[in-house]
Amino acid sequence: MPRQIQRYVTELLVEILGPAEKEKRFDWCRGDARSPGGRGIALPFDAVWESRKLIVEVDERQHDEAVTHFDKPGEMTVSGVHRGEQRKRYDRRKGRQARRHGYQLVRVRATILASKGRRIVPGDRDADRAAIRGLLQNRGVGF
Repeated sequence: MPRQIQRYVTELLVEILGPAEKEKRFDWCRGDARSPGGRGIALPFDAVWESRKLIVEVDERQHDEAVTHFDKPGEMTVSGVHRGEQRKRYDRRKGRQARRHGYQLVRVRATILASKGRRIVPGDRDADRAAIRGLLQNRGVGF
C-alpha cells in the first residue's frame, strides 16, 4: 500500500507541477555504510523538480507512527537500530542534505488525502489534488 500511495501522490504532483524525476538519488545523500570507511547507498527522493530546486517526499503512515510490519523491531539494520528508527534518521538526513544543497524539501503526509480508513478513495482525486495544491502554496511553491 505505501508504494501505491507514493505513486498516486506523485501522479497528482506531476499534474500540478509538471514532469518530475522519480526516486532520484544524489551522491550527496547516502545511508549508513555497512563497514567503517565504506559508503552507504544513495538514498532515493520520491520526486524532484530540478528546475525548481524542489524535492517532494511522500510520508505514509509509517513515517508518523510505529508500524510493526515496516519497522521490523526485532531486526537491526546496518545503522544498528530497527527500521523505524533508521527511517527517522534518514528522513532527517535527507532534509538536512537537501537544504544544504539548495533544495526546498516538502513533505506530503498521506493523512491530508481524502481517505476511508487507511485506504485512498479513488473518487476523491479532485479533493486530494486540492489538498496538495494548498500544501504547496503554504510552502511557497508556485505553479
